[in-house]
Amino acid sequence: MVKPVRRIVTGHDSEGRSVFLEDGPAPHPFSPSHSPNVGLTNLWLLDAIPASNREGEPDPTARPFRLEPPAAGNVVRIVEFPPDRERNYGNQAEVFSQYGAAQAHDKAARHPGFHKTHSVDYAVVIEGEIWALMDVGETLMKAGDVLIQRGTNHAWANRSDRMARVLFVLNGAAPA
Repeated sequence: MVKPVRRIVTGHDSEGRSVFLEDGPAPHPFSPSHSPNVGLTNLWLLDAIPASNREGEPDPTARPFRLEPPAAGNVVRIVEFPPDRERNYGNQAEVFSQYGAAQAHDKAARHPGFHKTHSVDYAVVIEGEIWALMDVGETLMKAGDVLIQRGTNHAWANRSDRMARVLFVLNGAAPA
């Protein structure tokens, strides 16, 4: 089950003053059917930058889950990674296809989760620890560590015995 993430959204009232529009659990957490102990919560999504801050627009996260951000925009997401030994890595090609990113999956890599997206990603570990894997090398990340992922082939491995939570900001980018 996905751990709820409190999402607070600001905006403006009819007099132009800043106000809190929402304060509660992010409304669209996602757990893939193949691995229900993986949690993905999109907190906000921009189709393009500069973004619109007009009132009355629909919640941008109320759409099917996609791995990659919009080409000219970004997505802010929290991912819950269960320990690898508890995770279902079966049929990853189908999983990436369901995420709208079949081309991203690297089925020949040394870890079943290897993939490469057209994005620049900021990954911030907020709970637990996770291994960042590259084609060559790997490094252990702990709470507070930040990785800048620049369109490289990569995977995430949770070799611990507890959940790891990582905040990602994925920004659309040209292919590397």
